[in-house]
Amino acid sequence: YYSDEQLNQVINVKPKNRITIGYCRVSSRKQKDDLERQIDNVKTYLLAKGQPFEIISDIGSGIDYKKKGLQELIRRISQNQVEKVVVLYKDRLLSFGFELIEYIASLYNCEIEIIDNTEKSEQQELVEDLVQIITVFSCKLQGKRANKAKKLIRELIQEETDGKSHKSNADTKQCTEN
Repeated sequence: YYSDEQLNQVINVKPKNRITIGYCRVSSRKQKDDLERQIDNVKTYLLAKGQPFEIISDIGSGIDYKKKGLQELIRRISQNQVEKVVVLYKDRLLSFGFELIEYIASLYNCEIEIIDNTEKSEQQELVEDLVQIITVFSCKLQGKRANKAKKLIRELIQEETDGKSHKSNADTKQCTEN
């Protein structure tokens, strides 16, 4: 036997009580103000359309598929709970792989709407993709360098501390021998 939900999915009947979700994302905590502006813009847009909605927000890289909010969004889409996903800009959903999320959404009759969908030339899109790739990898390098520097500093402090304790032990030993 099949459940009503499975049958409705096969014959493309949209279940009742599906909602619209506004998805907003920034790359880092330093961009919290940008996230608030994004949320305000998406809310204003959805209120003007008169649609009931929820907002899911994330802080994390546009190439990180493990963000809590993104995973919740995909889970809810795959449970046929979402009629529409609204994002301010295409790259706010994902920097790379937008088409994959769009395809998954289409399997569940879920539409993805981009508020600012300014058409870009192929050359402009390519340049933006390259900039994003370079930015992501340079941030990873900086993060690795920063971690390496912190580790070196800790080791130096430890060596300094160990050196002082060895020196004071040697001084103590020398004093007791005299």
